[in-house]
Amino acid sequence: MSLPFYPLRSAQHDDSIRTPNLLAGLFRFLDGRGARANNSVDRSAMMESLIGFRGILLAAFVCSAIYVHFRGRIRHSWTRQLSDHSTFLAPINTVLYTTSAVPNTPFLDLDQFPELKPLQEHWEEIRDEAMSLFDEGHIRAASSHNDVAFHSFFRNGWKRFYLKWYDDPQPSAQLCPKTLALVQSIPAINAAMFAFLPAGSNLGAHRDPYAGSLRYHLGLVTPNSDDCAIVVDGQTYSWRDGEAVLFDETFIHHAYNRTPQDRLILFCDIERPLRYRLASYFNHFFKWTLIRSAQAPNSDGEKVGGLNRIFDKVYHLRLKAKAFKKTNKTGYYVGKWVLLGGLFYLVFLS
Repeated sequence: MSLPFYPLRSAQHDDSIRTPNLLAGLFRFLDGRGARANNSVDRSAMMESLIGFRGILLAAFVCSAIYVHFRGRIRHSWTRQLSDHSTFLAPINTVLYTTSAVPNTPFLDLDQFPELKPLQEHWEEIRDEAMSLFDEGHIRAASSHNDVAFHSFFRNGWKRFYLKWYDDPQPSAQLCPKTLALVQSIPAINAAMFAFLPAGSNLGAHRDPYAGSLRYHLGLVTPNSDDCAIVVDGQTYSWRDGEAVLFDETFIHHAYNRTPQDRLILFCDIERPLRYRLASYFNHFFKWTLIRSAQAPNSDGEKVGGLNRIFDKVYHLRLKAKAFKKTNKTGYYVGKWVLLGGLFYLVFLS
């Protein structure tokens, strides 16, 4: 009986089979190590880029904040400046200052804005409508915590009636049709209101947050006295009936009425002329988003901007913080600086 024949595999034959598998495994191993190395390099490069980008942002933020602080002759203390809104908006405002087509001075020449002349030419008609509104009780403080832009003024007796605020006029603005028509005929006017400052009152030193506009005042019913005035970066202007002034509200300013007579003016935000079209696009985007969101109503049922809706909701937290400050001033400021420091860390250092 013959046995079946099974050919023997040589060692060389076995190696020829195993070698491709071994090489493939080696290549996979080396490829994996390379991929991990590449990923590590990529992550390191990404981190370096991120740190570099944040470093540029931090440098820009710090430089613009210092520029804003030293702009003008009158300055806040360092502690107030660090938490002031002008610090947080400094990078945006610095772009607007450096591209401004008008001088960066506290007061500006109205001859550079001929489009505003019709307001002064019709000041008596504007005054009559403003007085009618005041007599009927329409010029008043906000009925709720929904006017973040001027909230701090109300406790001093300041009152207002909005014609428009970076948007279409409120429905109640139709109560003064002549003034509204004049305001709407001038495209440079972003916002307009009647503003009332009672006898014996004052508004403390402050900066307005936004450099994309300039502030126009037209005297309607004033004491016509040097004891009723606004001081912008140390320079004083006294309101007079029928006279107008234009100033940069991002300089530190304060106002007072030391007379026994109330003061009523037309108050407008005028778009700042800029030298470059790109800067104008930047300004328009900012005002139609953030600044418009501070729109406040004259009466119930009128449009309220998103920023004011948020402010109205969170104001109770502000009240609690103020109450805590009265009982523990040190703890209040420690908490405030820890919060600001944490925000700074998250934005620039984390």
